[in-house]
Amino acid sequence: MVAQATQAGGARAVVRCDALTRPPFSESAEGLTRTYLSPAFFAAQDRIAEWMRDAGMTVSRDAAANLVGRYEGDDPNAPLLLIGSHIDSVRNAGPYDGPLGVMLAIEAVGALHAAGKRMAFPIEVIAFGDEEGSRFPAAMLTSRAVAGTLDPAALDVRDRDDVALGDLLDVTAYPSAARPRGSVFAYLEAHIEQGPVLEAQGLAVGTVTGIAAQMRYEVELIGSAGHAGTTAMGLRRDAVAGMAEMVLATETVAQDSLGDVVATVGIVQVPSGAANVIAGKCAFTLDVRSGSEARRDRAADEILRRFRRIADARDLGLAVRKVHDLPASPCAPALMDLLDAAIHSAGHKPFRLVSGAGHDAMIMAALCPTAMLFVRCRGGVSHNPAEHVDPVDAEVALRVILGFIDRLGALHAAA
Repeated sequence: MVAQATQAGGARAVVRCDALTRPPFSESAEGLTRTYLSPAFFAAQDRIAEWMRDAGMTVSRDAAANLVGRYEGDDPNAPLLLIGSHIDSVRNAGPYDGPLGVMLAIEAVGALHAAGKRMAFPIEVIAFGDEEGSRFPAAMLTSRAVAGTLDPAALDVRDRDDVALGDLLDVTAYPSAARPRGSVFAYLEAHIEQGPVLEAQGLAVGTVTGIAAQMRYEVELIGSAGHAGTTAMGLRRDAVAGMAEMVLATETVAQDSLGDVVATVGIVQVPSGAANVIAGKCAFTLDVRSGSEARRDRAADEILRRFRRIADARDLGLAVRKVHDLPASPCAPALMDLLDAAIHSAGHKPFRLVSGAGHDAMIMAALCPTAMLFVRCRGGVSHNPAEHVDPVDAEVALRVILGFIDRLGALHAAA
C-alpha cells in the first residue's frame, strides 16, 4: 500500500522544489535567493505548511522560526524520529540544496498517511530556517538552537543592511527551540550530494558516513585610503592588495596540505570602494575543512600565520574573528546499516561516501544519532541555478526513506 501511494511522490518532490524557486518564494526572479526570515522565506514556509497538512501533519513554528510538521504515532509520548533539511538558500542558488530533503520527508509521511499507517513513534518533519548562513554571519543557527548547542552570544548578529536578528524575532526566546535530551531518537536528512561521486559510480543514492570538520573566520584588513593617481606605489598601504596576497596564500596552504584539506575565501567586501581610490579597508571570509580535525586545524593555523606575516610586511591592521568551529561528525553506524539495507531492498547497490559539505545533520548529532542519504545531482553542481535532480532518482530516495522508517519500526517493536 505504501509503495503504491508513493508512485509519483519523488517526482512531486522535485516539482515542488522547482515551484519554490520563483517569487514570492524567492527574493529574485533570476535564480533562487531565499534568506532566513525574509518575506520569501515566510512565503515558502506558508506553502510548505500547506503540503505538510495535506500529508496528515499538524504544523507549528518553533522559537527559532523552524517549520515543524508532526505525524502522530501510536505512542504520542515516545521519543520521535525527526526528518528534514533546510529551506534557506545562498544567493542565486539552485532548487534542491536543502528543500529536496524537506519535500521527500513530506512525501514519506504523506505515503504513510495515505496508507493509513502509523508507526509506534511520532515522526516530525522539520524545515530548518538557517543552514547556509547567507544572511547573518553565522551558519546553522536554527539547528544549533534545536540541538541545544547554541551560544546565545551567536544571536548578536546583523545582516549586510545592518538589520539585527533581534529586530526580526525574539532572541531571548530563541534557545527555547531546544529539544529535551531523549525526546528524539534519530535524525535523518536526505540531501543532494554536492559532488560527482554518485554520478561517477552510476548510482542514484548513497549512504553518508560522516561530515567533514569546518572552521570559519571573518577577516578584516585596515590600510590607508588614498588617491589612485597621486600615491606612489612604495607609499601605499593597500588593503585589497594585502587581501589578494592572503587569498593566494590560502590556496597555496590548502594545496600543499596532506589529505583532504580545502580552504575557501567566499565573501569579499570593499566598503566605500571606488575606481580611483586605494582601498583603506576590506573584509573577507575564510572557510577551512577536512575530514580530520587535526589536519583542518594545522592548515588553518598555517593560513593565519601567513596572514599575519603578510599584514606585517604591508603595514596593515589585521583582525580575525572565528565565526564557528564545527567538529567532524560521523553518522551512526546502526543507522547507516539501515540505510544500506533500504537501498538494497529498493533494488540498488549500497554505497558509502563522506560529505565535504556541512549539513544540519552534523549539528543534530549532539542531540541524537544521525543518518544522511545523498541523492545524485547532475555534474555534482550545487549552489547554482544549474542544479539538477532526476525525478527517477528522487523516487529511489523516497523508497529508501520509507524502507528506513519501516526498519526503524521493526527495531522499535523488537526492543
